[in-house]
Amino acid sequence: MTVKTVAMLTAGGLAPCLSAAVGRLIERYSEIAPDVRILAYRDGYAGLLTGNRAEVDASARANAGRLKDFGGSPIGNSRVRLTNVEDCVKRGLVKAGEDPLQVAANQLERDGVDVLHTIGGDDTSLTAATLADYLRKTGHDLTVVGIPKTIDNDVVPVRQSLGALTAAEQGALFARNVIAELSSAPHILLVHEVMGRNCGWLAAATARAYHDWVKRARFAEWLENSSSRWDIHGIYLPEMAFDIAQEAQRLRAIMDRQGCVNIFISEGAGVNEIVAAMEAQGEDVPRDPFGHVQLAKVNPGQWFGKQFAAELGAQKVLVQKSGYFARSAAANDADLELIHAFTDYAVDSALRGEAGLVGEDEDRGNVLRTIEFDRIRGDKKFDLSTPWFADILRDIGQG
Repeated sequence: MTVKTVAMLTAGGLAPCLSAAVGRLIERYSEIAPDVRILAYRDGYAGLLTGNRAEVDASARANAGRLKDFGGSPIGNSRVRLTNVEDCVKRGLVKAGEDPLQVAANQLERDGVDVLHTIGGDDTSLTAATLADYLRKTGHDLTVVGIPKTIDNDVVPVRQSLGALTAAEQGALFARNVIAELSSAPHILLVHEVMGRNCGWLAAATARAYHDWVKRARFAEWLENSSSRWDIHGIYLPEMAFDIAQEAQRLRAIMDRQGCVNIFISEGAGVNEIVAAMEAQGEDVPRDPFGHVQLAKVNPGQWFGKQFAAELGAQKVLVQKSGYFARSAAANDADLELIHAFTDYAVDSALRGEAGLVGEDEDRGNVLRTIEFDRIRGDKKFDLSTPWFADILRDIGQG
C-alpha cells in the first residue's frame, strides 16, 4: 500500500495523552516516511465534517516533540457521532437531508487521505470503524488506525488505555489538597468524585495512589495531622453493591471517633438509583449525543453527600471533583512510555495497510497489536477482586 496523505483527529473527552500522542505520530512519520503529507482535522469529527483542517508543516514537525510537555489536545476535541444525524444537523455540522457519513467520506476523498488516525475512546473508535466500513462499501480505500484514549480504562479488550495512569496520579494529588480541608470545620464529610461512568477503574486507581501516599507520608500523628484522619474511609464504584444504611452506620462510627470522613466515589456510582428517582418524579434526564447520562448535570457527588450527611451527623459537606484537573494534565513517564509504543506501532500498522485499534490485547496474552474493530467495546468493568483493590478495602475496614 502506498501512503501519500495521513490525517489525524482527537475526539471525546480530554485525557493526559492526546498532546503527546499527536506529537509522537508526527515525529514517527517524519522519521520513517518524511514524504508523507500529514493533515490534522480540528475539533475531532466536527472538523472532518466541516473541512476544518490544518497541514502539519515543517515548523510543526520540528517542534512536535514539545507537545509531550502539555495536556489537552493541540488539534482540539469534540463529541460528535457520525450516525447521530439529528445532532449533527442541530450543531450545523451538516445540512438537513445530508448523511454525515457521506459528508465525512467526501471530505476525506477531497483531501486525498489514505490513512486516518483517530485518538479517542470506544465511541471514537467505533465511529471510526463505522466510517471505514461505509467507505469500503462505497468504493473508497481508506485505512483507519485508532489509538485508545480514555481515563476510564474501560475499552475491551485493551489492557491499558492511554492517559489513565496519569489521571489516577493527578487525582491523588488533587485529593491531597482537598482532604486538607478536614481541618476547616468539625464533623466534616469530604466527597471526592472521580470520573468513571460505567467503570470504576479510575476511582479505584486514584484511591490506590492516594492511599499509598498516606502510608508513605510522615504525619506528625497529632490532632488534625494524623494518617487515620487523612486516609480514605469509603470507596464506591459502579460495579459495587452496597447497603447505604449499613455504610452510613460504619462511617458514623468513624465520624464520631475522629470528626471527619473522606470518601472516594466514581461518578457513575449510584447513577441508576439517581436516574430512577428523577424519572419517577417526571424529570428529564439530560443525555449527550451518544445517549449517555450527562453526569455533571445529574451530580452523583452531591447525591452521595446528601444521602450520608444527616446519618453521619456531618456539620459540613464538601464535594469536590477531580475530573477536569486530572484529565487535562500532561502525560507522566509511565504513560509516555505507552504512548511512544502505541503510536509507533500505529504508524507501522498504517503503512502496512492494517486497520484496527492499537493496544495490548488482553485476549491475546497482552501482546501489542492492531485489534480488529469488531472486537472493540466500551463496557469493560473493573474487577473488584483485583488484589491491590482488595488490600485497600481491607486496610480501610470496608467490605
